[in-house]
Amino acid sequence: MIPVSIRQSREKVTVGKPINFRGLVYGPTNEQGVVYLFSLIAEDLNIRVESIQQGYPDCTAIRYAGRKKWERISIEFEYLSSGFDHDPTKCDLLVCWEDDLSTQDKAKLRGLEILELRSIINTPEIPNRELKDPDEPLSRKEEEYDLTYHFARSKVTESTQQLFNMADKAVLGLDKSVWRKFAKTAITYYSPERMFVFLRLTKNSLRLNLFTNQQEIEGVSNIHGHENWGRIDVKREADIETLTNAAKRSLQLMQNAIQQGISTGWYALANIRHGLIRS
Repeated sequence: MIPVSIRQSREKVTVGKPINFRGLVYGPTNEQGVVYLFSLIAEDLNIRVESIQQGYPDCTAIRYAGRKKWERISIEFEYLSSGFDHDPTKCDLLVCWEDDLSTQDKAKLRGLEILELRSIINTPEIPNRELKDPDEPLSRKEEEYDLTYHFARSKVTESTQQLFNMADKAVLGLDKSVWRKFAKTAITYYSPERMFVFLRLTKNSLRLNLFTNQQEIEGVSNIHGHENWGRIDVKREADIETLTNAAKRSLQLMQNAIQQGISTGWYALANIRHGLIRS
């Protein structure tokens, strides 16, 4: 039994909102929690950590830039983005739990990229994973999620395979920096920093979510509850041109949003309510 004097002197622990994400029960309440959560998803973000150190910036890493190339980046961690008080020219990426900076304050950061963790976890880009007991067999390895896997998983027809090949060529052809990644349930396309197109195969069509930043894009319908993203279905060859134009606009909006420090996650707050939209 613990002595009463020790029990009474022990401070109570405060926790964040329950998130039950990859073994982390509660959301971060401080910078250390942000660092731990980042470590759980760094691979999903296509980032490999080289070092974590004291002083500014907190972390040195490399991030995949597509086409077999990696770029070295400096990362700073903060619980709130407003806690950043360093020279923004010496950092590439600010990782925080909540992005609470105003438009005016973001302008002072000179284009520093901001990544808000709470708006990207448990999303198509950063999905949760089933926790298993240590003695249970491992699930399929991610590297096995190739195109053959996706065609078989969705039992796609030959015509749908042809549609995918045309759509895939169109999106990858938008810019030399765009690249593709196979996940368990979808095929994703990057800008190269962030996902801007999320493609699911069905037997007879392609279903795509595109980043819109609350902008109207021809052929793209709104997704209720996800103001930053829209949807487009490709069912025939005639839809490829509409998709190409929509994806081109989506890529531009994503690149602009990154430059302006706007949260782009699936669950990010509607930026239009905060005056953050710029065409």
